[in-house]
Amino acid sequence: MYDQYSYGYAQEVSPALMLFYFAILALMIVCMWRIFRKAGKPGWASIVPVYNLYVMFEITWGKGILFLLLLVPFVNFIISIMTCFKLARSFGKGTGFALGLLFLGIVFVPVLAFGGASYIGADGSGERK
Repeated sequence: MYDQYSYGYAQEVSPALMLFYFAILALMIVCMWRIFRKAGKPGWASIVPVYNLYVMFEITWGKGILFLLLLVPFVNFIISIMTCFKLARSFGKGTGFALGLLFLGIVFVPVLAFGGASYIGADGSGERK
């Protein structure tokens, strides 16, 4: 009925691949929880879908409502990149760490979460708001 080139067959996902995906997902949730706690925000906010963006923008930009810029096409790409740089700066890290967050987030987010970096403020001046 179906040949090998037809779209009638469902592709199976390997259980090992799904387990790996959920392990990475759990790691990132724990890391974001720790980052939020370091910034003086509630950790549970990392698991609430839209509120976590609001809190992340409070941590990085100082104003949570700016997360609505993510709804603007093309602007959202630039804002997302800028947020990585602002996240690094708000924890006292430099441009190299920000590039690491941008391109190797799976490595640098846990370093930020479990490392010795402390939150110094959204503007990076060292004063908490």
